[in-house]
Amino acid sequence: MFIVKCPGCGKEQKTQPRPGLVTSKTKRCVYCGRNFKIHGSMPKSRIVKKV
Repeated sequence: MFIVKCPGCGKEQKTQPRPGLVTSKTKRCVYCGRNFKIHGSMPKSRIVKKV
């Protein structure tokens, strides 16, 4: 499980992608409704921490 940060509103939320699909996963923000990618590369990553 990961805690990710929305690039639109900046709020943190939990997500649990299936194993091996982190690079192609998109997440919809539950606060503002924006879709964003969860990148596997750390410079572009929106992952705050691994829970």
